[in-house]
Amino acid sequence: MNETSERTDTASRFTNRELSWLQFNERVLALAEDRTQPLLERLKFGAIYSSNLDEFFMVRVAGLADQVAAGVTRTPPDGWSPPRQLAEIRHRVRELDGRLQQLLTTDLFPALAAEGVEIVHPDHLEVDERTFIAGQFRDRVFPVLTPLAVDPGHPFPYISNLSLNLAVECIDPVDDRRRFARLKVPPSLPRFIEVAEGRFVTLEAVIAAHLPDLFPGMEIVGAWPFRVTRNADLTLNDEDADDLLEAVEMELRRRRFGRAIRLEIAHDTPSHILGLLTHELELDTDEIDHVEGLLDASSFWQLHGMKRPDLKDPSWSPVTPPQLFEISGSGDFFSRLDRGDVVVHHPYESFSDSVTKFIRTAAADDKVLAIKMTLYRTSGDSPVIEALIDAAGAGKQVAALVELKARFDEQNNIDWARRLEQAGVHVVYGLVGLKIHSKITLVVRSDSTGVRRYCHVGTGNYNPKTARIYEDVGLLTADPAVGNDLSQLFNYLTGFGRGIEYERLHVAPTTLRPAIEELIDGEIAAGPGRGRIVMKMNSLVDPGLIDQLYDASRAGVSIDLIIRGICCLRPGIAGQSENIRVRSIVGRYLEHSRIFYFANGAGDSQPVYIIGSADLMPRNLNARVEAMVTVTDAAVQARLREILQVNLEDDTLAWELDADGVYRRRTGGTSDAHRNLARLALERTKSQVVSGNAETLHLESLRRLGNRDPRRR
Repeated sequence: MNETSERTDTASRFTNRELSWLQFNERVLALAEDRTQPLLERLKFGAIYSSNLDEFFMVRVAGLADQVAAGVTRTPPDGWSPPRQLAEIRHRVRELDGRLQQLLTTDLFPALAAEGVEIVHPDHLEVDERTFIAGQFRDRVFPVLTPLAVDPGHPFPYISNLSLNLAVECIDPVDDRRRFARLKVPPSLPRFIEVAEGRFVTLEAVIAAHLPDLFPGMEIVGAWPFRVTRNADLTLNDEDADDLLEAVEMELRRRRFGRAIRLEIAHDTPSHILGLLTHELELDTDEIDHVEGLLDASSFWQLHGMKRPDLKDPSWSPVTPPQLFEISGSGDFFSRLDRGDVVVHHPYESFSDSVTKFIRTAAADDKVLAIKMTLYRTSGDSPVIEALIDAAGAGKQVAALVELKARFDEQNNIDWARRLEQAGVHVVYGLVGLKIHSKITLVVRSDSTGVRRYCHVGTGNYNPKTARIYEDVGLLTADPAVGNDLSQLFNYLTGFGRGIEYERLHVAPTTLRPAIEELIDGEIAAGPGRGRIVMKMNSLVDPGLIDQLYDASRAGVSIDLIIRGICCLRPGIAGQSENIRVRSIVGRYLEHSRIFYFANGAGDSQPVYIIGSADLMPRNLNARVEAMVTVTDAAVQARLREILQVNLEDDTLAWELDADGVYRRRTGGTSDAHRNLARLALERTKSQVVSGNAETLHLESLRRLGNRDPRRR
């Protein structure tokens, strides 16, 4: 096969992962453009789009730029070279950013102003508002500002990553020379200052209006906002690190000075000012984005925090999982798990009343001997961390595996790790060459029947704050097989071991990939019309598993993929993937759970359900410690089947991927997955309250997935 035909073949099999991610962020932007959404929710989605893009540039675009600088010519499976990817990314980002600015100026801002929420320029303030702003500048803003001049005696200052700045030009009346200064907009102050109810002025506009106070005696020519994005990926060779904690801290210090990869600047900035910034930041012209509106839309989160419920989604209070409704004391919690498994579905069901309570109960229970758990990300005031500290203080054996390399949470995790160590917790800082991404907890308890193990295996982080907006599932179980598997896994993570065999767990980077390959092969072996696969995840990138799914499609296996973000598989191509359908659910909650369903298991005609922490990406399967668990409890299987079914029936939030690589939104429907799952959670709780039976499951809406496309009536 010649080079041209090879490129054609890979292009028909794989979509570029970076461009697929941009398609995901475009779906987020589409929610900001959706006029059926409440206004402040639309503004929130604009903020999410912007912050997503910042991270994309700091990591993915920076990595591609490094490849180009190093002369790397190797292409990914889709055949796109690094220079080609960079060029296409920058072209598409400018299109998307243009859509956002157009949306803000012609739609969102006018609509918000009509509802009494507006961002005004200082020139348009009322007299009393001007007086208020002058006082705010004098008392709160001026004391923290530091003008930095640039001249032969003052070198060009370092511009920190993602900081908002003003490029100020003045004329010195003594010698009539033009002078340049950089003024950093203080990130410690709110971006938007409220001058009257619902009327805001941007902080940078307030500073620009008071520049004569900062440069007395100078003639102010102008001030233009700009913002720099830098390479912020953590490049750590931990195999050569004697002390992983020290190595991560050193890399965090280095990351502050990463190479600039993007400059966002006001569109009316004079060419000589732009030239100075471009030269000093060592940027090429294609790394500069001219912005006509406000820079840094991620700051709109502040406005979303306004107390305007009429402009937001109705609030949702997570319900207590019905299976745990009647639990009061520690003995009740563990005796409930002795009777059977419990599944919890966040944010519809409370994280605090389930997972946090499980860990807190274990910490306070005198019969608990040990608690072991992994921590990838958690909140700044984590009740989980406090529970571990309390448990260690009570003399329990407590082990926490803190992943120091969790991107952009490294410093937070370092701080927690040190506090845990000071409290007597055994802290393990990850593994050499691997990130610990699994979400697992093991509690060892002794009672009159002997020593028992209680477990939690989840799809999301132990973070009660994100659990209110991230959709995740978790399994609470006292199954001895799962307990034994987790004991083996924790012993491996804290000590040494090879060739470990698991009964119910599938662990990357050792047993997870072979397990999934075997399960796919089992559906192929079932024969045409009988094989059925449903997979819900965040991303599908791994080329080997994509090719295996293509093989399954050719064998007649019906496959539905519910993938929120990146999907490098191309569905609906004759002779390759005509039996594969791909959809993405994007809405109020961040779809984060990983749920896999195989109708015939590994060929034994028994359905298999798997949940856990892993997406099907090379990094998850090869370079991370991931834990997935096979779910065997019939009631838990029914709940997982319900979640998949509701997602497949959604015709409101869903986007479907065509064979041409374009996502098209379902329109005109009435089935909203997020609303339906919230309704089911409420009905399930009401049913339990009425019946007084904590085991009651409201499953009337279930339809069996079966061995067919469930959307065909």
